Amino acid sequence: MKYTIQILFLITCTNLCAQMSEYSYAKELKGIKNQWHTLDLPDDIYGEVEAHLNDIRILGITSSGDTVEAPYIRQEMRENISSDELKFKIINQSSDDKGYYFTFQMSDKQIINRIRVGFTKRNYDHRVKLEGSQNQVKWLTILEDYRLLSIRNQLTDYKFNTLYFPDTDYRYFRLFIPGNESPGFHKAEVALRKIKEGKYRNYTTQNVRISEDKKNKQTVINLDLGMPVPVSYLKIEVKNDFDYYRPIAIQYLQDSFKTDKGWHYNYRTFASGTLSSVETNELKFDNIVAQKLKITIRNEDNTPLNIGDITVKGYVNELTARFTESATYYLTYGNPKARRPQYDITRFTDKIPSSLTELKFGVTQKIDKKEIVKTSPLFENKAWLWAVMLAIIGLLGWFTIQMMRKK
Repeated sequence: MKYTIQILFLITCTNLCAQMSEYSYAKELKGIKNQWHTLDLPDDIYGEVEAHLNDIRILGITSSGDTVEAPYIRQEMRENISSDELKFKIINQSSDDKGYYFTFQMSDKQIINRIRVGFTKRNYDHRVKLEGSQNQVKWLTILEDYRLLSIRNQLTDYKFNTLYFPDTDYRYFRLFIPGNESPGFHKAEVALRKIKEGKYRNYTTQNVRISEDKKNKQTVINLDLGMPVPVSYLKIEVKNDFDYYRPIAIQYLQDSFKTDKGWHYNYRTFASGTLSSVETNELKFDNIVAQKLKITIRNEDNTPLNIGDITVKGYVNELTARFTESATYYLTYGNPKARRPQYDITRFTDKIPSSLTELKFGVTQKIDKKEIVKTSPLFENKAWLWAVMLAIIGLLGWFTIQMMRKK
């Protein structure tokens, strides 16, 4: 039995090499029982696939040795955010020695979870309170000491003017802004913000190095994720308890090369943002495949921040595939010249069942390439070629002299 399995494995490998030689790697797909299945692309393929994942194929070997291809749809499982603006009216604006009050009345009993406010002033820093009521008699606190901030000058243009809170269906809302000076309230927008959570994969950083560039007034954080993986989310914990506002840039290592002075590393910027004491310091962006990241925090003349934990995540790439023929199927990849496949199923997504079973992966197999037989020249050493040419010239000269003597 042991030898039979080994022989079958060798036969399979031979078929893989013969039929899938355009690609470099193959992972067997396990658990195929229905026509439709899903599979999440594993992390260990991203260092070998084409940059846009165009070279991914699901190829199968039938019992007769033929190659078949299963079509698939690839989806980046990012979150989906939508916002429905709701109707309301401002029914009261008043003030006392504590501050200013603004009361909103909803047109109908609706669920809301976001209020965006606008002020005529360019710069402000308010600690506000939001309350809700069904009858304007009993008020319940929704948010307290919530910060709204705007900084606009020659160096900075930053604004955080949205109140986020859990879903609530109060008929009335009252916003209180403390202070003796009018905040310059201008407008408000009330909405229900709906979020369909994305599917992330968490990554553990293998190495974190934080250094201070005093000359350029920057904090530089270098992260090594161990292998190339898709990254789309960063959360940076700041341990300081004072207020701060710091622009940041996020880069990934594009390539490196060795010079006489040592290694030179080329980093490319793919995202930017702000670290602020007002927000949660979460940065989201499109997936970028990277192993080494560099985060640069611009401190200007401020004290460098005390950086805590850094969370790195990436959206999962999910394939939805259709299997119509009986075969042993493999996820194949590793062909930088491959073009993006075009499948009919992308036009009939409404026919895909809502409940699908996820497939598992077998071991990774490296596909042997067919070696191109190189025909060696008759003379690989040029010295031999010159020697032969000189010998031929000498013989021609000798025959010529002999013929001239006979005459």
